Amino acid sequence: MHHIELWVPDLKRATTEWGWILSTLGYATYQSWPHGISWLKSSTYIVLEESPDLSGRQHQRTAPGLNHPAFVVRSRLRVDALAGQSAEYGWTQLSPEKYPHAGGPEHYAAYLENSDGFELELVAA
Repeated sequence: MHHIELWVPDLKRATTEWGWILSTLGYATYQSWPHGISWLKSSTYIVLEESPDLSGRQHQRTAPGLNHPAFVVRSRLRVDALAGQSAEYGWTQLSPEKYPHAGGPEHYAAYLENSDGFELELVAA
């Protein structure tokens, strides 16, 4: 993968929410400009952009397009820690009653959603 670009309705809020998890997962701030910011890890980068070309201000993860990125986390304990900290950074857990096996009995993961409706998955290695 070269990069993923997410168009967001509020760059400041998205930078706080996504910046926390990306930096925690080892991504470093890479570039920034008036309407965007990116984080780099190895040769892959993730971009957040509040583009002036946005056609709307609402993200709908159940519409056609990207549903969510999934990140590998080094252990189950680390998934638990990140899931526990996530609310401090604008994320809520999806299907908390099924945590940590919402993806099935053999799949240990946290499914999180931020205040703009973007989902991410943290999967234990």
